[in-house]
Amino acid sequence: MSVLKSLVFVGFVLLAIISVSHAACWLNKNKAGATLCQDSVDKTWHKVGSTWKNSRCNQCSCNRDYTSCCDGWPTSVTAGCRINYNYQTCEYEIINDQPGTPCGAAGK
Repeated sequence: MSVLKSLVFVGFVLLAIISVSHAACWLNKNKAGATLCQDSVDKTWHKVGSTWKNSRCNQCSCNRDYTSCCDGWPTSVTAGCRINYNYQTCEYEIINDQPGTPCGAAGK
């Protein structure tokens, strides 16, 4: 296989992987010399080096340069199923509304 064909194939594979991944992460740049990071959801402050879960159950961390958070919830399920989120416990349940049909989830 030629190099060009190989690169095109790898590109399509990477695009396919990206399209099935629904979990999202984001970064917020901190000011130079920061010793605290602010959670963009709760507006709470956290020390550099710390990790936490915010009220939307995002897993966050604070370092000198960036505050990073990731959403680990599943975002879609197969037809006939639904997701019940519990933001107090940061847990979720996949509910099957059509018994006998398997449920699948994507995004976590």
